[in-house]
Amino acid sequence: MATVTGEDRPVRRPVSLKREIGLIGLLWASTGSIIGSGWLFGAQKGLVTAGPAAVISWVIGGVAILFLALVHAELGGMYPVSGGSARFPHYAFGGAAGASFGWFSFLQAATVAPIEVSAVINYATHYSFAQGWLNKDQTLTTSGLIVAIVLMAIISSVNFLGVRALAATNSTATWWKVGVPLLTIFAVAIAGGLHPGNFTAADGFSPDGAKGILAAVATSGIIFAYLGFEQADQLAGESKNPKRDIPFAVIGSVVIGLVIYIALQVVFLMALPGSAIGPTWASTASSAFYTAFTGPWAQLAALVGLGWLATILYIDALISPAGTGLIYTAATSRVSFGLSRNGYFPNWYERLNDRAVPWIGVITSFVVGCICFLPFPSWQSLVGLITSASVLMYAGAPLALGVFRRRLPNADRPYRLPAAEVLSPLAFIVSGLIILWSGWDTDWKLGVAILLGYVILGLTRVFHLNTHNPVMQWRAAVWLPVYLVGLGLITYLSPYGPMAKPAIPLWWDIATVAVFSLVIYYWAMAVALPTAEIEHMVNEVVPDEEETLGPPLGH
Repeated sequence: MATVTGEDRPVRRPVSLKREIGLIGLLWASTGSIIGSGWLFGAQKGLVTAGPAAVISWVIGGVAILFLALVHAELGGMYPVSGGSARFPHYAFGGAAGASFGWFSFLQAATVAPIEVSAVINYATHYSFAQGWLNKDQTLTTSGLIVAIVLMAIISSVNFLGVRALAATNSTATWWKVGVPLLTIFAVAIAGGLHPGNFTAADGFSPDGAKGILAAVATSGIIFAYLGFEQADQLAGESKNPKRDIPFAVIGSVVIGLVIYIALQVVFLMALPGSAIGPTWASTASSAFYTAFTGPWAQLAALVGLGWLATILYIDALISPAGTGLIYTAATSRVSFGLSRNGYFPNWYERLNDRAVPWIGVITSFVVGCICFLPFPSWQSLVGLITSASVLMYAGAPLALGVFRRRLPNADRPYRLPAAEVLSPLAFIVSGLIILWSGWDTDWKLGVAILLGYVILGLTRVFHLNTHNPVMQWRAAVWLPVYLVGLGLITYLSPYGPMAKPAIPLWWDIATVAVFSLVIYYWAMAVALPTAEIEHMVNEVVPDEEETLGPPLGH
């Protein structure tokens, strides 16, 4: 909660989130969010964009996300508060930056559930009863929109049952979600055999060189497939032993995803029989055979004689995305809870039902998700936007870590990131690069969404929808608009922009983003809040939550 004075200080509110989630629940919360619809499409889409070199794209994406996960692991252990991803920049840079990154976090979390619902509907059209749910361009029909709203309502209803039911439901679903990809890897590899020659078939290992490899990281669903590790942070306020369990859950979930995704890409590529490979990888993996409503992995399973596995994959296409949508709906309500406590969202987002669920946040997540189906009626139309929004949200964490290392060197750190003075700015550079590789067509839409968020946050303040007005500390956030505008301009001028002849050529664009990000990083370090103000804001929130939640178990 930001600094308030005198009569503006709010009365203590009856908040009682329950600390009921253990280590496995936290690990599965993040792992369950990572393994959603991404694995069902990622191997095929990566092959279209980068050819067999998509394996490198998965490694790059996994390492990039691991940098960000390591940063989150230290922060989540230091400050185990609900909606942590929205609060870390708030502690370091004050109200203006906190409100901004809080909105990025809310935007990312609230729009994932509709993507996963779209994936469920997309695969469900394999069945005759669902074939009227999608148009030929895979956008929702009227009946499909109604089904999507019903599915969103079901996901939201589970969240009303409380964190114990949420963790149990998601843990059960995640065992399935992890098991099916592993089963697919081994079954397809054994039944279809592995053909090492496929790595150099068609138009070669890397048809489009480095540009294709890097583009695949951001635009083929690779980064999107890794998103979700921070969900353990979002539920930290409800963890039994957050200082021990949060770092393990965050890092462990990324490692699990990295191993599974690389294996999936290799098996998908090597299991293809020679008769199924065309003159180019793009024509092979984007042919009607692999992009039919039944899905690429189901088609491959049928091709190698595994009809039973294809049936399981159709079922998994319902369970995996639904499980991810379930946990992200929970995360949205926790992020809105945190934003309200910081003074940016209206007070009513802190209201809890008798099961200690921030129920207005759950309803808001449902409404926002349903609205998303109107301008973004397909899985593909939303994935790029959410990828960029997610990475922009993650960018606040390395900045906050850098500030805390300088301003709070002696703070308790259950997990201490080695070489943070190098890895923290590197993680910030990685965030900028992923936004660059997402391309201008995605980034300008993200800019519109950011502006809309500022309007909403402004209205909350102007009409006094929260009982206190947080100090905005504009000076500490002066770097933020420069970062947003500058990164957009670099993307526009790069090979990932709309220009036929980019002003900034390949490789130079990477160098430009790296240098620009470092300038912003150290500028932010210089203008961050002083130690006393950071400690004041942290002490207003963390002890307050421990008082109302009860101390974490195991301490």
